[in-house]
Amino acid sequence: MQENFEENIGLLIHDVARLLRVLYDRQMASIGLTRSQWWLLTYLRFRDGINQSELGVLMDIEKAPLSRLIDRMELKGWIVRKVDSKDGRIKNIYLSDNVKPLIESMRKKAAKYRQESLSILKTEDLNKLTELLQDLKQDLSSKI
Repeated sequence: MQENFEENIGLLIHDVARLLRVLYDRQMASIGLTRSQWWLLTYLRFRDGINQSELGVLMDIEKAPLSRLIDRMELKGWIVRKVDSKDGRIKNIYLSDNVKPLIESMRKKAAKYRQESLSILKTEDLNKLTELLQDLKQDLSSKI
C-alpha cells in the first residue's frame, strides 16, 4: 500500500496545529506576547491555581524551563506563586489582577482569530471536528 504524504493523519494534525500556532503568534505579538507567554496565560485562564508540576505536564515543558518562564512572568506582575495549603512543597500558579486586562485583550483577539482561521468550516463540521479531536485526545491520554 502506497502512503500519500498529504493524507498522513499525523502530519496533517501536526501541520494544522503548527500553522494555527504561527498565525496566532502573529496576533499575540501585536499585544507584546511571546508564544510561551500566551500559552501559559491561556492555560492559567482555564486552570487558574494549577500546580507547577501539572502545568509542566500540560504544556510539555521540563521543570527548569517552566520555572524560568514563571519567574519572568512573576517579575512582570502577571502571575503569583502560592504555596499549596495542604502540601508546602507544592506551588500553585495564579493569574494576578494586573494581567486581567491583558488576558481580556488576548481572549478578544483569540476569538476573532478563531473565527477568521476556521471560517472555511461549516458550524456542524467544526462541531464534529471538535468532538472527534476530544475523543481522540481522551483515548490517547488514557494510554499514557
